[in-house]
Amino acid sequence: MMRTLCLSLVLSLAAAIAPSAVSAQHSSHAPSQAAPSAAEIWNNLMAGNRRFVAGKPQARDLVSLRQKLASGQSPKAIILSCSDSRVGPELIFDQSLGDIFVVRTAGNVADAVALGSIEYAVDHLHSPLLVVLGHQKCGAVNAACSGEKMPSPNLDAIVEKINPAVAQAKSYAHGDDLVESAIKENVHQSAKDILANSEIIRNAVKSGKLSVVEAEYELETGRVTQLNPPASKHN
Repeated sequence: MMRTLCLSLVLSLAAAIAPSAVSAQHSSHAPSQAAPSAAEIWNNLMAGNRRFVAGKPQARDLVSLRQKLASGQSPKAIILSCSDSRVGPELIFDQSLGDIFVVRTAGNVADAVALGSIEYAVDHLHSPLLVVLGHQKCGAVNAACSGEKMPSPNLDAIVEKINPAVAQAKSYAHGDDLVESAIKENVHQSAKDILANSEIIRNAVKSGKLSVVEAEYELETGRVTQLNPPASKHN
């Protein structure tokens, strides 16, 4: 009788343990999911922009997501954009908490503080994509195009960063076309400044760990237009 009872207990324990053991075995041999490439991340951002344009943003459980992200972040993209209140990257790309590391300055200029912020996301958070995002009717670029004296040294510092782009645009654009051309040139200039003034970012691009995309946001349509290929590298 005692032998039968012991045997029954052993069989019961074996049945209870077996499923978890099998599950552990499967999980230890399950293939790890590859991190998305910069091109895949850019495609995801553009899909989000199409949802934004259509007025169909994704529904998200922000409460549980907020709690999950309290332990750390791993943003898939870095975005340098203008501080303009109409150009919120999380909204126009239909992204959520923890998805993108956003650095915003008037005129999307890459000053020392912006560069340090981007370096942090590249070197510590290992985000593989940097988007430099300009936008139509940018007030900072318009101020630089006007040639007027700025009322403070701080505002003048912004215009000074944009002036090379304005000079480039003036070589081929005039009148109403000047500001729009300067906006695009300023996106290119900001991307060049980032690489010229940051060894960390420059090395990440050279090693293939970081890709740079230049883009422009259209205020009236909500569309983002790419100004260079997703995986382009600046020399």
